[in-house]
Amino acid sequence: MSVRHFVGDQSVANTPDQDRGLAYGDGLFETMRAHDGDVHWWPAHWRRLERGAHALGIALPDRARVRHEAQALLDGAGGVLKLIVTRGVGGRGYAPFDAISPHWIVSRHDAPPAAPADGLTLRWCDTRLAVQPALAGIKHCNRLEQVLARAEWRDADVDEGLMRSTEGDVVSATAANLFVLHDGRWTTPAVDRCGIAGVCREWAIDALQAREARLAVTEVEAAEAVFLCNAARGILPVARLGARVWRPHPQVAQLRRRLAAEHPAFATEVA
Repeated sequence: MSVRHFVGDQSVANTPDQDRGLAYGDGLFETMRAHDGDVHWWPAHWRRLERGAHALGIALPDRARVRHEAQALLDGAGGVLKLIVTRGVGGRGYAPFDAISPHWIVSRHDAPPAAPADGLTLRWCDTRLAVQPALAGIKHCNRLEQVLARAEWRDADVDEGLMRSTEGDVVSATAANLFVLHDGRWTTPAVDRCGIAGVCREWAIDALQAREARLAVTEVEAAEAVFLCNAARGILPVARLGARVWRPHPQVAQLRRRLAAEHPAFATEVA
């Protein structure tokens, strides 16, 4: 892993003391798939970062400077680029100070493994997502619910877990968005009360003309086909959820081919 830290426009050696992101999760992050030294979905990631910054009242660093540093870190390579932006140094206490220079970190990581050829195996998680519309959709730095959910299993045969809200509706996987097919129509859970509005989710909604709605557990288990998606791994077919088994679906295969044609990082992952 390669990593660089900045406060405002200045490069720094590491995370500053009393950084609010470290102390309170007071920040945002983007996890982006890179290819040949750049991020194909950069505009979409930056738009979501702007939405999150507006919701939290966090100042963002200069967009052009961030992209320049990201490209320098990638140095022509691919993999995964992570950008973290915190409110900055603010001292002890929850009240944010005014006019704080944001602390931002860019890091490069290896690409994640491709999806299993026969599809993912999922389980239901016991940990629930709290309903909090003020934080819904944005990718803020407090991910303890996902950490607890992912800690529920160590079975190597299980690839991901599906999470529900505290009210019982299905929201997402721990690290991916969810799509289900019923009667030829794709649906993805609404993320207006909790959950993340993923960049790959946004692409898939447009590609499939999918609808956003509340989903019950029974609706997921009764689906004709299921897939997960995120910006780092693309479209991930699902083969099993507990006792429910799905055969490969042609619409999911077609969507993976379309993504591969539009996003060069995923071209090698589709036969």
